[in-house]
Amino acid sequence: MDLSNREFWALVHGMAFGALFLLAFAGGIAGFWSLRPELITPSGVVERTRRMVTGTMTMAAVAWATVITGSWIVYPWYREKAPTSAKSQLLADPNTANWHDFGMEWKEHAAWLVPLIATAAAFVVFYYREELVNNKTARKLGMALLTGAFAVATIVGLLGALITKNASV
Repeated sequence: MDLSNREFWALVHGMAFGALFLLAFAGGIAGFWSLRPELITPSGVVERTRRMVTGTMTMAAVAWATVITGSWIVYPWYREKAPTSAKSQLLADPNTANWHDFGMEWKEHAAWLVPLIATAAAFVVFYYREELVNNKTARKLGMALLTGAFAVATIVGLLGALITKNASV
C-alpha cells in the first residue's frame, strides 16, 4: 500500500496522534480514579503519582502534536485555492457546504482547546502529585479537565472524519 505525502500526514495527524490522545484519556481517567485513599496503599502513592505525571504530560504533548500537525501541515491543503481542494469540493455542493460552514469552521477553532485543557490537567497532576490522594477537589478538577478535553477532541475528531469522508485532502 502506497500513501501520498498528504495521506501520510493526514494519517499521522488523525489516526496516530489523535487516536493516541483519545486512548490516553482512558488511562488518565483510570489513573485519577485510582488515586482515591481507599484504593491505594501509602507505599504506592509516590510511584502511582509519578506515573500519572508522566502519563498526563505525555497526553498533553500528544494533544499539542495533533493540533500542530493539523493546523500547519494538513489544514493548508484543505484551504488551497484550487477547485480540487477539499474546501472547494465541500462549498461547490449545497448539500455539503455545511460541512465547511459549520464543521470545519468550528473544528479549526475548538481543536486548540484540547491541548490547552489537557495541559491544565497535566499541571494539576504535576502541582499536586501525592496530595491528589487526599485532595478530592483537585482530583475531581483534574478528571473534569480531562473529560472536557476528551469531549472536545471527540467532537473535533468526528467532524474531521466526516469532513474527510466528504472531501479528503
